[in-house]
Amino acid sequence: MTSAITGKMLQILIVDDEPNIRKTLSYCLTAEGHSVITASNPSDAIQQASRHSFDMAFIDLKLGNESGMDLIPALISQSAWLKIVVITAHASIESAVEAMRRGASDYITKPFTPEQVRLITRQIAKIRELEAEISTLKESMQSLEPENLFQSKSANMQRLIETARKAADSEAIILLQGESGTGKSILARAIHQWSKRVGKPMATVNCPAVPSELLESELFGHAKGAFTGAVKDNPGRIAACEGGTLFLDEIGDMAPAIQAKLLRFIQDKEYERLGESQLRKADVRILAASNIDLSKRVASGNFREDLFYRLNVITLQMPPLRERPEDILTLATSFLAYFCQVNHKKIRGFSSDTERLLVNYNWPGNVRELRNTIERAVILGSNPLIEKTDLPGSISPVSGVACPGDMISLAALEEFHIKRVLGRTSSLQEAADILGIDQATLWRKRKNLGL
Repeated sequence: MTSAITGKMLQILIVDDEPNIRKTLSYCLTAEGHSVITASNPSDAIQQASRHSFDMAFIDLKLGNESGMDLIPALISQSAWLKIVVITAHASIESAVEAMRRGASDYITKPFTPEQVRLITRQIAKIRELEAEISTLKESMQSLEPENLFQSKSANMQRLIETARKAADSEAIILLQGESGTGKSILARAIHQWSKRVGKPMATVNCPAVPSELLESELFGHAKGAFTGAVKDNPGRIAACEGGTLFLDEIGDMAPAIQAKLLRFIQDKEYERLGESQLRKADVRILAASNIDLSKRVASGNFREDLFYRLNVITLQMPPLRERPEDILTLATSFLAYFCQVNHKKIRGFSSDTERLLVNYNWPGNVRELRNTIERAVILGSNPLIEKTDLPGSISPVSGVACPGDMISLAALEEFHIKRVLGRTSSLQEAADILGIDQATLWRKRKNLGL
């Protein structure tokens, strides 16, 4: 049930040593649709904060023989986004200033009315709603591209999108499989937008892009001093996505030790930060993607079977672009319009020769390679139409084979070699071993090349 006024339900902690105050506040806030947990002393409050992600807390400054003032920074260190409202029967300008200095968001005095409580809670709900929207917008801006993946004439793609829309409305884990560049991350963002969690944050973690020794901290967070360089607490992506969606891209490259911890979180919604023994809970939906057939990774012993079956609730197989040739020109035209607008260019379309090249090319890098190709053509093009000379050499039919000594650049030769190795290997790690570079370097090269 959500608040009828704000449309956003808050997780609220009440800390007061008076039972009547706790009961009255709880009744008022639950009537507004919020979820409330109470504590009578600082130690209980800290314990509750370690197990729940609160949006807001009401804290009495006088808690028996203890001070609620000291509790303010302790709770904020648990949840950086927590909004604290101090309540007290002993109001003074000095205590108000000190509470704000320690991190409180607002201050009300006893006796207070239900309307005062409702008003301040609605204000906090608006702030948390805006913070969630900003977080989602930041994620979207980091991977900005036209949302044209779903303009498809392909029957297979249309069925996939229909299934994705139905699955989005559930709480089930969704596994997206398919070659690199087919649009798995775009579809993951769309699933979040179609889901009931749309107003909450969504974060993406590219598993091979983060060194395995840091991936655990990236996901679950760490306490200050947990390892060399941990100079402050890090809440982790799971805590930051409370109520929302966490997208794990290329999960097939995740280290086995982290797979075990992820499995525990999926099963119990519980986890621990690095350097802590406190058990935490979070309400986060998991979406995952892999350009590797995870069943083969299981068979080879590189992926946990129990985690695979947990992820394999609803699997969507993204078709490669070569299997939906009827969409190539539609996508290319949409990309052209987008990049013309971004780069302030006036290009009307493609020449007939260019259209033939685009349709007949195999697109090993799929939609991402097409996107990068059109972006390059728009930036470098100076004609009313995109000509075949505006396309990279790799698009030309004669560029299917490249050998050392050919009259091509080192960059083109490297691109061709990386494509061939990626096409003949079953995992990013295997390809990196053959190329003699680390996995993170290959991931960056592949991304820059649009593969």
